[in-house]
Amino acid sequence: MSELDWQAVVLTLQLASLTTVCLLLVCLPSAYFLARSHHIFKPFIETIVTLPLVLPPTVMGYYFLVLFSPTKGLGLWLNETLGIQLVFSFTGIWLASMIYSLPFTFRPLQSAFEQLPRELHNSAALLGFSPWKQFYLVVLPAIKPALYTAATLSFAHTIGEFGAILMIGGNIPGETQVLSLALFDHVESFNFEAAEHLAILMVVFSFSVVFACQWWQKQSQQLVQGHA
Repeated sequence: MSELDWQAVVLTLQLASLTTVCLLLVCLPSAYFLARSHHIFKPFIETIVTLPLVLPPTVMGYYFLVLFSPTKGLGLWLNETLGIQLVFSFTGIWLASMIYSLPFTFRPLQSAFEQLPRELHNSAALLGFSPWKQFYLVVLPAIKPALYTAATLSFAHTIGEFGAILMIGGNIPGETQVLSLALFDHVESFNFEAAEHLAILMVVFSFSVVFACQWWQKQSQQLVQGHA
């Protein structure tokens, strides 16, 4: 593997790690709240959260470019006022990854929260636990397998993303060129040996992720059945 390939590997791992941590911080409280909510707008919020699963990445990338273009509107204001340029930058592909990987973190957590028996909360309340202690000491340990699944899926999905990152970040080596874009570059230049190395790396990683998720889901099911 070339130096540029290793740069793509490091950049991809940085992007996936940052995206996963930030999504967990956002989705844990919001998914918990939505799972316990019966608000009339709950189906609408769930639809918005799930939309990136079916929305083509290029569509999201296009609207991101329109919204954050450095020559007009919000993008121009961010550029002139705060000195922030999201298009063709690491910050831009990180924000796009946050949006595009959102359902892979949010939905497993919401499902796990909804499957928890009500008795867990009642027992914790009888013990005098505050809502924060209930969440931290009772709820989080009970959904640990789902938490692992959400983190793994988010991390893996970010690593495999192509379309949205290409449109938003371009393909700048060392700045926005992730593994999938480096593979694309090798194929375009007919360097199939280098492309094969990256492809094998991503296949092995993807298999490991799917296997881990299957195992954690079984653990989660057994845990819920044990509390039932």
